[in-house]
Amino acid sequence: MSKIDEVRKAMFQAMKDKDTATKEATSELLTALKNAQIDKRDGDLTEDEENSIVKKEIRILQETIESAPADRTDIIEPTKKRIEIISKFAPADMSEAQIRETIAKVLSELGIEKATQKDKGNIMKHLMPLVKGKADGKLVNKLVTEAMN
Repeated sequence: MSKIDEVRKAMFQAMKDKDTATKEATSELLTALKNAQIDKRDGDLTEDEENSIVKKEIRILQETIESAPADRTDIIEPTKKRIEIISKFAPADMSEAQIRETIAKVLSELGIEKATQKDKGNIMKHLMPLVKGKADGKLVNKLVTEAMN
């Protein structure tokens, strides 16, 4: 079942349950997925594309929380609820240990024993396709920097 079908099913269930928050969150996610599918033009979205869209929507909501003043609970609380709802459709992120393992694998494939700042671009170029959509880019960057020290 595609992510679009899963989200649509959850949205219909929320409508039956009269759960407005879930209905609105799933409706927004469904719109984002459908728009991406329309933009793609050549068939259905791949699982990775669907997952990256879900992650992007979560990231946008997190930025909303970060940019809202602390006393604006009327913005923060519903946004946290939306993140909670949309996160159910997101794949599990890689753990730090899994990311470190992937970094070590890339380093050995590239034949790099002691990585330097000059190697970082090449390492990231080979690493990012392996972790894209599965790990937070900031965390990956931090762990690659740690691996160089």
